[in-house]
Amino acid sequence: MPITRDQKKELIKKLETVFKDSKGVVFVGFKGLKVNDANKMRMGFRAQGVEYVVAKKTLMSRALEAAGITGDKPDFAAEVAVAYSADNLTPAREVGGFLKKNKDMLQIIGGIFDGTFITKADVVAYASIPDKKTLYAQVVNLFNSPIQRFVIATSEIAKKKETAAGAAAPAAAPAPAV
Repeated sequence: MPITRDQKKELIKKLETVFKDSKGVVFVGFKGLKVNDANKMRMGFRAQGVEYVVAKKTLMSRALEAAGITGDKPDFAAEVAVAYSADNLTPAREVGGFLKKNKDMLQIIGGIFDGTFITKADVVAYASIPDKKTLYAQVVNLFNSPIQRFVIATSEIAKKKETAAGAAAPAAAPAPAV
């Protein structure tokens, strides 16, 4: 059933606010994506705080013009969807993660990062950046590694000194027989 003119206006307003307010937006081509796969993908996205909206290219173009996004707009494929979040990197990471597991179901077209259009290559690069928890763990490991090596080295030195001290001690004299 086709959508009415009022519904189209509401969708354009929603997309305009998405493009203005969201820090990270990824444009996705989804030709050939099955309904079950799309539902799994949406649930995974929602669990990470990423929303996913499908819209016609003309409606999306009107919303982009109204939002005043700068840069070169990517060429949209036949079917276009938008993945967006309040976080800069989460949409790119989630779409990239879905693509790794399900090849040839989605195509990254481009995106918006801080109010500027970005290319497909930029989205893929942003998708490779780990999340905050992983980055924090890597930093902690970076600080912990030299300390751990120092503790191991001092432990080994102490073991060698103990063995050297035990070998240097004279043998105890036998007890006198009574």
